[in-house]
This record gives sequence, C-alpha cells and structure tokens, in this order.
Amino acid sequence: MTAPDEFLNIDTPENVVFGYEVVGIGSRFLAALVDTAIIGLLLVAANAILIFVLLGGFNSPSMGNSFIVALLSLISFAFFWGYYIFFEMRWNGSSPGKRQVGIRVIRADGTPITLAESVIRNLVRLVDFLPGAYGVGLVTMFIDSKARRLGDMAANTLVVREQTAVSLESLGKAATSADPVVSRAPGKAEMEAAKWPVDKLTEADIQLAESLLQRYNELPNGFTLANQILNRLVERME
Repeated sequence: MTAPDEFLNIDTPENVVFGYEVVGIGSRFLAALVDTAIIGLLLVAANAILIFVLLGGFNSPSMGNSFIVALLSLISFAFFWGYYIFFEMRWNGSSPGKRQVGIRVIRADGTPITLAESVIRNLVRLVDFLPGAYGVGLVTMFIDSKARRLGDMAANTLVVREQTAVSLESLGKAATSADPVVSRAPGKAEMEAAKWPVDKLTEADIQLAESLLQRYNELPNGFTLANQILNRLVERME
C-alpha cells in the first residue's frame, strides 16, 4: 500500500533535481468530491435548460422523450469527460477540486501535462469507475507505489502537491529580515573562499546568499535557486 504523500525526486538531463510530494488517496478523494459536485450542478442546470427548450419543439411526446434522453446522455458524457480536460489544459494540470485541495497533475518526468496525456487519463477514467464509485481506480491506487489509477498509468502521469513558488526576488526580500549569521572559526571552505574577489559583491548579493543557505532545506526548488545565485555571484566576481 502506498504511503500517503510520498516524496519523489526527478532528475532532469541538466542535472537539476525537482522534488514533488506525491499525493495519496485522501487528498485525491477530496478533490474528486469537489469536482463531482461541480459537474453535478452543471449537469442539472444544462439538462433543465435543454428540457425546457426542446419539449415544446416536438408534436409527439414519445419522439421528443427519446431524443431528449439521447441528447442528455451525450451531454452528460461530454461534461464528465471534457470538464477535466478543459481545466487541466487551462490551469496547468489542475481543476477546481484540485486547486481547492492544492494538488495538480504532471507528467512522470516532472514536466507539465499535455493535451494527449489529459485525454488519455480522462478517457480511462470511465474504466477506473468500474464496477462503480471508483472501484478499479481505488484498488489500483492502493497497489501502485505512486498512488496512480489506471488513467495515470496509461498516460504516464502523477498527481502531486502544488508547490509554493519561490523567486530570487522573494528570497532577497527575506534576506533583509533574516537572523544574523552566528560567528565561528573559519573552516577549509571559508579559507579557500577568502581568496575570491568577494569585494566585488554588493551587500545585497551577500545577504541573498546567506538567506539561501539558511532556508535551503525549506525551499522546494532550493537546488535550482542555488545554481541561479551561484551564476549571479560568479558573474559579479568576474
């Protein structure tokens, strides 16, 4: 059984590591509950309008009823299937329910989901619901190490927790209010760094580096930020 909210690291060809918190069944269930409620409300509204408009256009009640039933079935399928695809493409792998819970869908390599993956994973959603109420999908999520349902396996996607964006600008602002660095005896690294032309760095550059070091383990994209800051400092020191 999958441990809820397992942490997954993805290595890119550029040797940059992205950390993602893989979402467990509980968070996905809450998101699905919200999305299902929204879909239900949309269907009720659309069906009521459709019935009101179409009932007056048929002389034969039996013919009108048959046509309306067929049309309602088609609309229900389009809502159920297209709802997720529409929002996943518009909101970068998220939906109203997923946004509410703070999760989203990504590809297994960490890149944003594309239309092809969204279509595949949501088409297979119909199979995940068998024999009813997410039966097959729930069993698959319990068995799979990354809590994926059949649709995720077919599309090679994952559902992860949304990360809080951290930029160099926000890190620089945090540096102004950061705690002072505790003095200690210099080690080998400090002695080596003393040979660098650090006099070319500004006070803001130094505060930015210190703030990163203090908060590195708390940042979801600390490795990427560290590389950006390193390049900035090396460029300043020429």
